[in-house]
Amino acid sequence: MGTYAIKAEKFVLPGALMGPGYLTVADGAFGAYSDEAPAGAEVLDLSGKWVAPGFVDTHIHGFYNHATTDCDAEGINISSAELARRGTTSWLPTTFTESPEHIRAACAAIAQADEERGPEFAGAHVQGIYLEGPFFTQKHVGAQNPEYLIDPSVELFEDWQEAAGGRIRKSALAPEHDGSVGYVSALAAKGVVTCIGHSDATYDQALAAVNAGSTCFVHTYNGMRGLHHREPGIVGCAMTTPQTYAELICDGHHVMPAAINALVRAKGWDHVVLITDALGCAGMPEGEYMSGGLPVVMRDGACYLRDEGNLAGSVATMAEVVKNVYDWGIVTAEQAIRMGTEVPARSAGIDAVCGSIKPGRAADFVALEPDLTLAATYLAGELVK
Repeated sequence: MGTYAIKAEKFVLPGALMGPGYLTVADGAFGAYSDEAPAGAEVLDLSGKWVAPGFVDTHIHGFYNHATTDCDAEGINISSAELARRGTTSWLPTTFTESPEHIRAACAAIAQADEERGPEFAGAHVQGIYLEGPFFTQKHVGAQNPEYLIDPSVELFEDWQEAAGGRIRKSALAPEHDGSVGYVSALAAKGVVTCIGHSDATYDQALAAVNAGSTCFVHTYNGMRGLHHREPGIVGCAMTTPQTYAELICDGHHVMPAAINALVRAKGWDHVVLITDALGCAGMPEGEYMSGGLPVVMRDGACYLRDEGNLAGSVATMAEVVKNVYDWGIVTAEQAIRMGTEVPARSAGIDAVCGSIKPGRAADFVALEPDLTLAATYLAGELVK
């Protein structure tokens, strides 16, 4: 379909929830919204459905049995294609704590995958790279490999960024490490988001990182010093720094709905970033897999370290976590959608290219049932099959 008008019940537009009405798509890009059908336009009839931006996953380690740390460009593109079929149209492939050489190779493979895509490729856009590690602490290492934990290094970052072709958008660290404040301020000057997590930092240590330029918290509650009334910890810092963003895994396993509600009430829905933290085995049948060099078991809708039994990561999709926070009565349908689209895009500094329906932007969108069940995904105005 070259030029057409989408007819739908509701449209999640940047300024407001609109509809029923029509949204023009021309040559793969969004046009204007109107209450009436444009004269003579072909109509894509999505009556009764909501049209929203494609979902944006800013923390995800792979999909469909391909991990971001496999150093396999073809695998990255397979993940992208399968993610698009499930409603995610933009993502930040996320690395693990590995050796510096392995992280460099992973960044290079992601860049290669992005560069080799032709115009006919139907898959989620790689909007950058997220380095989750290796600057973490042993106490909250979680499913990261403790063998490769090191102090933050701007020199290493610059080497990885070179391999990535400038694509690294986020880098996570434990702020109690030596050199953390210098690392945060250096990356802030480069326009790269730094995130606080996998850390036993005190409230004051976390706040020092925020004051130096950190603007995001890694999967809040998980892998960090919790909230205590005499030591608010990292969770307390996330709740009380209004301009920062807090990632949250809303798969029903990592964080219980009551804790999600507490964070949303403290921080405001517009600063809570829905993420999947999905592992490479997501989208596959239950069983045993490898993740970040560690053996894991997928069962009962989540992934666990095989030997310790602890949660290793989720196997959810963005469409599922968005629906979850709505189904649990924590936010409205519109807010849930924005928490999975414009909020993550804004938190990662990629909101100029994704996360919102704006004229001239690539027509990447999802059609949702009123209960937020995913009905279809479109990339550049074409149905993803």
